[in-house]
Amino acid sequence: MEDKNRTIPLGQRIISVLWPSFLTAGVATTLFFTAFDPVEMVMVAGYGDISRLGGYTIGFFLFWILTSSSCALTCYFQRPCDR
Repeated sequence: MEDKNRTIPLGQRIISVLWPSFLTAGVATTLFFTAFDPVEMVMVAGYGDISRLGGYTIGFFLFWILTSSSCALTCYFQRPCDR
């Protein structure tokens, strides 16, 4: 029989959110910056000079934050409700 009070360790829960979101952010960054040049986007927005590598880095971390929050919310809403 499976112990229903057994919990998943905190490190494993964090990695189960960050790892798939990291992979998804990599794919999203690749697809997004295939269509849009970060240097042109910054020039149009009027934020000043930025290198392409800087734009890719900022974009990757923004996609990672977006996808990790989505993964975390999915894990949160999978928990059973208290009755």
